[in-house]
Amino acid sequence: MKRNRFSEEQIIGILKEHEAGVSVADLCRKHDVSDASHLQWKTKFGGMEVSDRRRPAEDKVQQQAMNPWDEIPNE
Repeated sequence: MKRNRFSEEQIIGILKEHEAGVSVADLCRKHDVSDASHLQWKTKFGGMEVSDRRRPAEDKVQQQAMNPWDEIPNE
């Protein structure tokens, strides 16, 4: 399985640099990524803030808290 070079927080930071006015070519050169990678990141993480991104473990805890079937004992 391929290991990611950048965490999701780092990717969001790179996209924020682009929103601040840095060109895509300069960003790709600075962070050593392709234009295609930048485009994929933009479609997946575009418009997100670092605080919007949650860990999967937090999602699992929230799903368990919302699941009404967990409270019914097995007979």
